[in-house]
Amino acid sequence: MKSIIIEKGLNSHTDMQAILSPIENTVLQYNWLITDYECSCYPDSRITFDNRSRYAWIKGKELLEIVNKNQIQFIWAVFSAFDNNIPLQKILEYEMPYADGYAGFWHNPVGIQHPMAEIEIVAWDSSLTLFIAKDGNLTDKMSSFFPKAQDLEIYNISN
Repeated sequence: MKSIIIEKGLNSHTDMQAILSPIENTVLQYNWLITDYECSCYPDSRITFDNRSRYAWIKGKELLEIVNKNQIQFIWAVFSAFDNNIPLQKILEYEMPYADGYAGFWHNPVGIQHPMAEIEIVAWDSSLTLFIAKDGNLTDKMSSFFPKAQDLEIYNISN
């Protein structure tokens, strides 16, 4: 498992259109649980203000359509990617991932909150994005696309 922190090099560090662009093909392969979210706007019925304290369950294609069609900055959010074969009912048996107040991001080893998720992307207080993946190649791809990104575990040691 590898993780990075993206807090430099972008105009908006929690703009999911920018964050997801290098891995669009990967995004399409998963279903996404979006939890603990707060947005700059709520332009879609699948990500609503009324639902923000609970969750949104979205196919990868739909997620890309939403973020590419609308200028949404996620102030807080956890995007968890799940294999398409895992039913939502099984996922909901576990505690919902959250961003604000979760100390696990800042202690090594860094891991994904939900045990069944393959990827976790965290929008943190409009100021940075964390990317954690079981597949280290995805994290390497993100690091290449965002050259100012830092290894999160090294970041944790130095801060």
